[in-house]
Amino acid sequence: MSESSILPVRGRAVRPSGRHRRPVPSHLPPEAPALVLTTVGDGSGVAADLTALIRGDNPQIEVHLVGLGEDGRELAAALEDAARERPQDGTAAVVVPLLTGPHPVADRLVAGAVAASGVAVTVTEPLGPHPLLAEALHIRLAERDLARADRMRLLNVSSPVDAVILATVGGEAAAAEAQPTAVLLASRLTLPVLVASLDSAPDPAAAAERLRAIGAQRIALSPCVIGPEADTTLAEATAARIGAECADPLGAHGLIADLAARAYGSVLAAG
Repeated sequence: MSESSILPVRGRAVRPSGRHRRPVPSHLPPEAPALVLTTVGDGSGVAADLTALIRGDNPQIEVHLVGLGEDGRELAAALEDAARERPQDGTAAVVVPLLTGPHPVADRLVAGAVAASGVAVTVTEPLGPHPLLAEALHIRLAERDLARADRMRLLNVSSPVDAVILATVGGEAAAAEAQPTAVLLASRLTLPVLVASLDSAPDPAAAAERLRAIGAQRIALSPCVIGPEADTTLAEATAARIGAECADPLGAHGLIADLAARAYGSVLAAG
């Protein structure tokens, strides 16, 4: 096998258009690549719940969940297993990180595991930005009474909050990648939405100060994280520090499961 055939292919394939279009064909050949979901940590909790949703909605896909742990060895082994069950001249697996944006630690572990496995795989981009991600954030805000549950722009109905801080993890690159999602969320809420980072710049306190300077009194913090990639108390503690209210992380939401399936389906469509 040539060197070029074992290096991971990474890119943002064109996603199928249409909100309700099936993201993956209903029937796949036996040699279709496996869907290997990766997550920070051991692959329990939220990641396992998401995997169950994806399997339930897409029984035609061979789905694996692999926790990256501290060294990514389990991912390398899973890729080797997938390759043994498929033709050597094809893509053995599509690796979909359960992340909303870049994550330096997870990205490094995935790249290292793929290289160590020597297997031909495609590693997709994170799940955001995407309109469905903005919709899931809206729903999590509404569940905490921090946003209206609908998108009706009625002048006689006030919003529960005046502004939103969309909070990311993964450093400044993740915050920059979240900007389109913030724009989409702002459009849904008809409110100002600023991006801040829970683990780097831009600082949530600075974002809150900017929003209060334009008249915002009640601010909500919306964690743009699935869950395993951030300490469970980080968002709540940050919100308390800046005097904001806090929505729940995205967690095992059906729209996040749909985005993961779409990422896999877009690779098949591009091939």
